[in-house]
Amino acid sequence: MLLSILELLWWFQPEASGGGGAPAGASGGGGGGAGCAGGSTQLLMIPLMIAVFYFLILRPQQKQQRATDDLQKSLKRGDKVRTTSGIRGEVAEINERDVNLIIADRVKINVLRTHVAGLDTAPATAPVAESKTDNK
Repeated sequence: MLLSILELLWWFQPEASGGGGAPAGASGGGGGGAGCAGGSTQLLMIPLMIAVFYFLILRPQQKQQRATDDLQKSLKRGDKVRTTSGIRGEVAEINERDVNLIIADRVKINVLRTHVAGLDTAPATAPVAESKTDNK
């Protein structure tokens, strides 16, 4: 990934010379100084891209993982939970590795504690919009 970013920056780097065999006066004047300014701008872009990557991708993911870990540590008997596979149930027994869930009358399943995605909350019922049947 870093190699492709550096390769992309290489293609957009301005040339340090006056411009491919043209006389010095025809290049628009002072072409040598523009190459140095472009290089320093590109060097500043790399840390900027790393910072954007950190704040938009890595940091929110770390916060979400920390919240999930805290939830899994705070599980207790009687909590209604949802697993990563979408099974909803009530915690019957819990130990440091496994959770026994009651998913129906006399039906218990054993899942890994790490597969508990979150507490089960009832979905909010949205009012159904009535469609107009009048075609006038």
